[in-house]
Amino acid sequence: MIDFTKKITSERATKSTQDLSSVDLLLAFESDRGRIINSAAVRRLQQKTQVFPLERNSAVRSRLTHSLEVQQVGRFIVQKIFGALNKEQLEAYKLDGLERCLESVVEMSCLLHDVGNPPFGHFGEQSINDWFEQNFESMLPLIGKEEKLSISDELTRDICHFEGNAQAIRLIHSLLQLNLTYSQVAGILKYTRCGTEDKPDPKGKFSYLKKKVGYYHSEKAYVENLCQSLDMQVGCRHPVSYIMEAADDISYCIADIEDAVEKDILDVEKLCVVLIEESKSILAKFSLDEQDQTFEKIINKALKKYKEDGMCQVSEFFVSLRVGALHPLAEHATKRFVSNINDIYAGSFNEALLEDKSTAHAISETLKQVAFKYVFCDKEVESRELQGYKIISGLLDTYKPLLSLNRPDFENVRNPKSSARLIDKRLFKKLPNKHLRAYDNVINEHSSDEDEFYYRCRLFQDYISGMTDQFAYDEYRALMISD
Repeated sequence: MIDFTKKITSERATKSTQDLSSVDLLLAFESDRGRIINSAAVRRLQQKTQVFPLERNSAVRSRLTHSLEVQQVGRFIVQKIFGALNKEQLEAYKLDGLERCLESVVEMSCLLHDVGNPPFGHFGEQSINDWFEQNFESMLPLIGKEEKLSISDELTRDICHFEGNAQAIRLIHSLLQLNLTYSQVAGILKYTRCGTEDKPDPKGKFSYLKKKVGYYHSEKAYVENLCQSLDMQVGCRHPVSYIMEAADDISYCIADIEDAVEKDILDVEKLCVVLIEESKSILAKFSLDEQDQTFEKIINKALKKYKEDGMCQVSEFFVSLRVGALHPLAEHATKRFVSNINDIYAGSFNEALLEDKSTAHAISETLKQVAFKYVFCDKEVESRELQGYKIISGLLDTYKPLLSLNRPDFENVRNPKSSARLIDKRLFKKLPNKHLRAYDNVINEHSSDEDEFYYRCRLFQDYISGMTDQFAYDEYRALMISD
């Protein structure tokens, strides 16, 4: 008999797994909830980009408002899953009485899923990766008169592949030390590849689960302990992460186009036309019945709401569109979860719940493609992304001299009475204490110069990626004022 409680056991619980009651578990997850909601990482999401960097219109989504919407959808899917399972199934999977526990873990996983993202969204992520790939060899410090420090291919790969999902795990465990339950952290472990690993074979067993970096070498031991404690095979997912991923997919595919209408990039009537056209194209691409009017009916119903006299026509349109799309998408995610529950429980289900070329998949893909073609390619969005790219690259250029120092010289910079360059000392003083403490804690345990340089790179990636859009912009202007 499958024991689902092993997947929801608490790292902080003092009792054995067998002795944990639903009350014990709920208290542990309520503690997680408090730690998460009160964390600085969540607060910073209010000034991080969803689609439009440095946006002044508060009606347009930030990472925080997006995450709150994902949280609600995740909760809704959990409720539908419990409604779909009968009494025998709930007992067989040891889920009976755990609905509130699972709701809480899913909600907080949804709230946390973007905390590792750098300023300026995915373009910021690419900027960090490009900068380290282009500068890595040139910034390797000298360990002798002419000999440069040697870094293994595995650690080089890890450093040069910054990934928001992996940074979230690092932020929660190594930087903020939130001491969350293993179950809660596993809920945001969306991908299961370590940064030191190569990309998997596209036809391999875990090709989807490992298509992106899920955690860094710096958190490898922690993730291995997490997997062992939760009885999960390394490379597999926690069941909660499938629900979190589906909730994110459902939320952002509608939100992005709503923000575009809010900013007058698209108007409602043109949006309806392109949605219907794209829907037919996706249906054909998925070899589905092109006469399937499921989504077209949802669009037309929303358009009718828009055309009715009212004070908030655009709002009425999107309420109708969102509700109309949410229910079939959440229903399909539930159906896929329940019908594949054995593989999902094992964490080996190598697909997203909403990516199966079904009618529901066609709806979400239609929304995503319209956003890609009409929102992400908008001149304002592209201009802001380029601005963000230059800001992050410029900040890393500024701090590059500290990365290029050998270990003794870097330690010398930290001494206020040393003869180190004044500019290096001033730059060092800008690094946050919590990041320096994380660096110091691990350096005390790793004595090699290779390890020190690896964690120094992590130190600067932690600092830059933790900035909000506005803070990064202000820091860039302050440091580049002499240019």
